[in-house]
Amino acid sequence: MTQSKQMKFKYFYQQFFSHISIIIVAFLLLSLLFAHYVENLIYENKSDELISYGRAIISDLRDAAPLDSEDVLNQYSNVLAARKMSFSMFDQDGHLYLVNKHGPAIKNLSQKEWDQVTKGKTLIVQSDYKRFGQEGVTFVVLPYTENGRFFGGVLLTSPISGSSKMISELNKYLLYTILIAFAVSFLQSWFLSRIHVHRIKRLREATSQVSEGNYNVKVNSSNFDEIGELANDFNHMVNKINESMLEIESLENRRRQFMADVSHEMRTPLTTISGVIEGLKNNMIPEEDKERGINLVSQEAKRLIRLVNENLDYEKIRSNQIKLFKEDIQLLEVLEVIQDQLSMLAEEKNNQIIVEAEPEIMVSADYDRLIQILINITKNSIQFTTDGTILLRGRKEDNETIIEVEDTGIGIDPKEIENIWRRFYKADISRTSTPYGEFGLGLSIVKQLVLLHNGDIDVTSEAGKGTKFTIRLQNQ
Repeated sequence: MTQSKQMKFKYFYQQFFSHISIIIVAFLLLSLLFAHYVENLIYENKSDELISYGRAIISDLRDAAPLDSEDVLNQYSNVLAARKMSFSMFDQDGHLYLVNKHGPAIKNLSQKEWDQVTKGKTLIVQSDYKRFGQEGVTFVVLPYTENGRFFGGVLLTSPISGSSKMISELNKYLLYTILIAFAVSFLQSWFLSRIHVHRIKRLREATSQVSEGNYNVKVNSSNFDEIGELANDFNHMVNKINESMLEIESLENRRRQFMADVSHEMRTPLTTISGVIEGLKNNMIPEEDKERGINLVSQEAKRLIRLVNENLDYEKIRSNQIKLFKEDIQLLEVLEVIQDQLSMLAEEKNNQIIVEAEPEIMVSADYDRLIQILINITKNSIQFTTDGTILLRGRKEDNETIIEVEDTGIGIDPKEIENIWRRFYKADISRTSTPYGEFGLGLSIVKQLVLLHNGDIDVTSEAGKGTKFTIRLQNQ
């Protein structure tokens, strides 16, 4: 463990040294290139100056009379001497003349350089430290030709001490500039590295809080750079975790509520069945009441089976295990089937089922599931209506088919309408004694089946005046 800690190289130092190293390398390269460029520029300017004097000398000698040649050379000697330059005139054999042999000797040229001059080309050497007996010179050799024939030329030299001094001064100022720039970049790199490390440290602290179970933590985010985008992703991740935890908590609460509801719903029929069986077993039930007791056990057993089946059906729907087989169905036919199947149930409560739909209205749906939806809703209407009417209505609007189931029953309190889709929910305790819908699962299944059809279901109701269910299914 101790060794791993010793091997750590903090991100701050990684950032800092990477910035500084890049800046140092960049400055060194730029400095070297700039110094080299300036040095070449100075030597080129010196060479151009010597060439211009050489051409002037050759031109003046060509135009001057033979007796005036010495005056021309003496005049240029004085001018060039004032500029610390010297020159020599030489013939085609390389012998000096007209300078009293005080100029640089042309014999110090190599054979290759001499061949270049004899071919009429100007020789330029920017810096030389071995020839002409000086510390270092820049020299040029200009050939003198007429009609393509070589007659000699002029050699001009200039000490490089002045150029070297200028280059040295330039390098000194360049060094000062590099040091200042390095100091500024040092501070800037330190500052930027601190900022980046601070932002990463905040992300690390937030991550630690999440690992400890705090899912409400947030970090400052932006789209300025990758760290900001990472902060955005972190916040998004925390939101998702928080939503998942809330969903898990909600599911756990629903599970507990489901277990409580199922236990409550199963307790009554199981108690009844157990009591009747014990009575039959111990001959505690009179002979004339045995048949009624057996019928009660049968009804309660069917009630339990219905509870199990509805729960299985509900879970299959929620887990998308049910596949729909949609087809175009005549709506009037479906409504008449519901009317026929539930007419006897409606008559028991002195209710009347009325169907209103045009024969040409078609609906795109799974036939069995549509029947299941309408039976559940219609049973619910019959359950809470006495001496009234249940109206099954169908119509077409735009690109959808609308099915309405409206009753004149006791209605639902508007505050409780949203809760009727919940499993086992009962808006009125008196419903537990009714023979249908006692488990509160029918409408939950209806809701899920309508959603599977990509449809929508809505309820409007007023206590004491009735309830209307409206189903909207898209036509394909």
